[in-house]
Amino acid sequence: MDVEALITEVRQVVSRLHGELVRYGLVAWTGGNVSGRVPGADLFVIKPSGVSYDDLAPGNMVVCGLDGKVVAGSPGSDRSPSSDTAAHAYVYRHMPEVGGIVHTHSPYAVAWASRGEEIPCVITAMADEFGGPIPVGPLAVIGDESIGRGIVQTLRGHRSRAVLMQNHGPFTIGVNATDAVKAAVMLEDVARTVHIARQGGKVLPIPRDLIDRLYERYQNVYGQIDEAQRMS
Repeated sequence: MDVEALITEVRQVVSRLHGELVRYGLVAWTGGNVSGRVPGADLFVIKPSGVSYDDLAPGNMVVCGLDGKVVAGSPGSDRSPSSDTAAHAYVYRHMPEVGGIVHTHSPYAVAWASRGEEIPCVITAMADEFGGPIPVGPLAVIGDESIGRGIVQTLRGHRSRAVLMQNHGPFTIGVNATDAVKAAVMLEDVARTVHIARQGGKVLPIPRDLIDRLYERYQNVYGQIDEAQRMS
């Protein structure tokens, strides 16, 4: 598949995934964003700034280079990209394994971020998905690379695919945009569950060795075997 076809495909996926943020109650008004890396190219696709979720479509997704600049002449290049574009670009440059990034304003995750408090790993679903606690990233300026630097500093070498940027909110990463959106959905779910649990008393931490076993199983055994694995 050539680059133009890949861009078209990523634009369609990223546009559709913004609907999942609304569906799961992770955003308000025009806040939040999804981006997806274009495979094999130094490009990514991201939501335009300040556009209603009802008005988002593949044709107004914005294509950017890894320097965070809009690709001139590309569809959607007449739109300003998300105010988080520089942060996304920084992550893509410094974490080549990342294929998708999501930022939401999901209320429970933002509440933890407002306290600068990591979410402890006290439920097995959290061990499965994130392999431990959800870490807190530094307070950073919106609109430049500061948030991106904080994300990379916090998540590089960490099993978690989510970070709570202090006084701001959650960012999640994934091997592609769909994977990053899944992480955002699961993050809000565990943020809410652990918050509710603490209202009833002390939460019980899961032992590290059990977290490791749960994470290994979920990441490598759980689910369906794809055709390539079946034939190997």
